[in-house]
Amino acid sequence: MNIRPLHDRVVVRRKEPQEMSAGGIILSGKAKEKPNEGEVIAVGDGKVLDNGNLHMLSVKVGDQVMFGRYSASDTLTFNDEDLVVMKEADIYGIVES
Repeated sequence: MNIRPLHDRVVVRRKEPQEMSAGGIILSGKAKEKPNEGEVIAVGDGKVLDNGNLHMLSVKVGDQVMFGRYSASDTLTFNDEDLVVMKEADIYGIVES
């Protein structure tokens, strides 16, 4: 079973939180910060503009993206995996290697 978001929504799989701080301290479950990076796993068809035209999304499946720490407030569990649903406007940029 797959998920297909509607309109300009994007489904992102967050990166795993870091297990250790920069100073070498092992972090417990509550001390770990949720990463603001992830991989796009599904995108909608695009945003419908006021004139009826469809504006295609700039991100695609497989893109590594950065987003605001609190901009992705909708988290859902799908196939035993926690995913984040956000609008494309909440994505700050695509991480290119």
